[in-house]
Amino acid sequence: MADTDQIGKSIIAAAPMNAPSGAGWVLRRLVDFGIEGTDQLPGARVSAGHHLERHGSVEAAVDALIVTHTALSGTQGFITNLGGLATLLIGAPANLASIAALQSRMVGAIAHLRGYDLDDSRVRHAILMTLLGKTIVDDLVASGDLPGTPLVVATAPGIDRNLEQLIAQRVMTAMLTAAGGKQLVSIVAKRIPIIGGGVGLATDSWNTIAVGRYAREQFVSRRPTLTT
Repeated sequence: MADTDQIGKSIIAAAPMNAPSGAGWVLRRLVDFGIEGTDQLPGARVSAGHHLERHGSVEAAVDALIVTHTALSGTQGFITNLGGLATLLIGAPANLASIAALQSRMVGAIAHLRGYDLDDSRVRHAILMTLLGKTIVDDLVASGDLPGTPLVVATAPGIDRNLEQLIAQRVMTAMLTAAGGKQLVSIVAKRIPIIGGGVGLATDSWNTIAVGRYAREQFVSRRPTLTT
């Protein structure tokens, strides 16, 4: 996990979060990183291919992707929170970036298996939205802050630059709010290093499971059905 941790820190540090376009820039880089990957952490397409080859069917591969990335996210959450309160301010940005990158990789792999073009900007923004989970997306759609569900965005006729920025800002705001809430709830536990690590493991694991299930729901198969 050192690779995503260091990438996350460098991304957060490079983008001024109070700048108008800062949130959009950070989120797009995290999604791109999760989808394209590195030598140490192969991207969504490679991950999807490995799981499909190993498990033999798209749906079995989707299930395995969720299990694998839940384990990775839990381990990452444990590592970045293990230091307790002393490392909280350092660990939180890296934790947020690492989880976003890992979940983007998972959702991208699911979308790829279901027949979506990961080079399509609409699909990448749908992946970004999926990281919020069903409840937050539904609330933002109901309030008019987002134009529709990830499936709607992924299959829309087009998407303009203003909408791209709006989606990225809404997602970043919600992610930072959720991260802040997690820290408030667990602040006492984080004063005790080992307990703090357990809180991070449980929270990040559960969140990744929820995102994986939402991705499975939203990215319905676009592959042709074989008939005999």
